[in-house]
Amino acid sequence: MSALSDVRAVLFDAYGTLFRFDSIEEACATALGAAGGSGPTPTELATLWRSKQLEYSVHRSLMGNGHYVDFAAVTVEALDYSLARFGVDLPGAARSRLLRAWQTPRADSDTLHVLAALSPLPRAILSNGSPAMLQAAIAAAGLSHQLDAILSADEVRIYKPHPRVYALGTARFGCEPKEIAFVTGNGWDAAGAAAFGYRVCWVNRTGLPAERHGPPPAAIVESLAGIPAALGR
Repeated sequence: MSALSDVRAVLFDAYGTLFRFDSIEEACATALGAAGGSGPTPTELATLWRSKQLEYSVHRSLMGNGHYVDFAAVTVEALDYSLARFGVDLPGAARSRLLRAWQTPRADSDTLHVLAALSPLPRAILSNGSPAMLQAAIAAAGLSHQLDAILSADEVRIYKPHPRVYALGTARFGCEPKEIAFVTGNGWDAAGAAAFGYRVCWVNRTGLPAERHGPPPAAIVESLAGIPAALGR
């Protein structure tokens, strides 16, 4: 029997977990083609964009409530910085299409199977994404019927890894942290969720070492497909 088979609910991070970043990189390739000229590679632009997106969300959380903006606004800020950093002058229409890529990111090929396999456990997304971003992505991927809730950091106006965000899951399902499995593909998120007390399943697709600033995950799998077995399903 799996050590996690007694959990009462499962929470999933969205970006980098159920939804893959490679679709954002593909959108960057299209946008850079529209811009023309020399410049960053799609990987370089997508990587800096994501890095700044996370950095700004953490910085805004530390700066206090008066500095909170939703994740869609953070995503705009991070893109504008990244374009300026690389000296890319992106046409307005191409910039808008690039931003919309976060509303329709490609779901991991195992997402639907995994969510279905975990039924009848309650399943929810717990993400920094704004409600509109998450709802659009979930609808585009056809996942709505496999999720019991969409929990956004926007409800508490601060970002993961702050414990108030993780507490949205315990409040929604009336469980103690130890009764909830939290699935994420992001090492920093795994550390934050484990520090809150969740039973963390880290989807470590690229074989990275575990982060050192939080408790270790309860389980590590190489792909999302390994989650049902890790939960004894």
